[in-house]
Amino acid sequence: MTSALGESLEFLSRVGIFDTVLPFLLVFTMVFAFLEKTRIYGVDKYKGDDGKIYDLPRKNLNSMTAFVIAFFVIASTQLVAIISEVTANIVLLLILVFSFILVIGAFQKETKEGFFLKGTWKLVFEVIAFLGIAAIFLHALGWLDVIFDFFGSIWTSQAAAALIMVLVLVGFMWFIVYEKKPGASTEKKED
Repeated sequence: MTSALGESLEFLSRVGIFDTVLPFLLVFTMVFAFLEKTRIYGVDKYKGDDGKIYDLPRKNLNSMTAFVIAFFVIASTQLVAIISEVTANIVLLLILVFSFILVIGAFQKETKEGFFLKGTWKLVFEVIAFLGIAAIFLHALGWLDVIFDFFGSIWTSQAAAALIMVLVLVGFMWFIVYEKKPGASTEKKED
């Protein structure tokens, strides 16, 4: 049994709110805001009540251009599908960023210094938090199993063994060739 809200959403979907109206409004708003900000069509000069002259964008031209572009976009079902996919992914990315900021906020304290963890420990916990949140989202999308299967098949191949060997050789060469710069000290000088 579906709820009244679910039935309302199904009705709105059948009417075409999600396929035409919302993409139209999104494209119209973005194009109109871009035209208003860039003032491509120039400005109209108006004298205010205070005697100052104001430069105002030409809203009639901006709105008509945005209106026409938005109609062209919703006429193409491919563009509407792309817009729906892109906006869904942008929202998913915003949720991922918000989750990361929320978890990192757990390491904050109410002082001017900020994090109660310092230096390397702070970086380690930020990386752990990011990897944990990324793993949760990949699992929710169903991509984590695909990634594990891919890496599981690679580790049994000769290419993985060759890659590990090259990495070990590069690390060994870097260790041998690395020179400490003269004058550089690992100890901190105290004042």
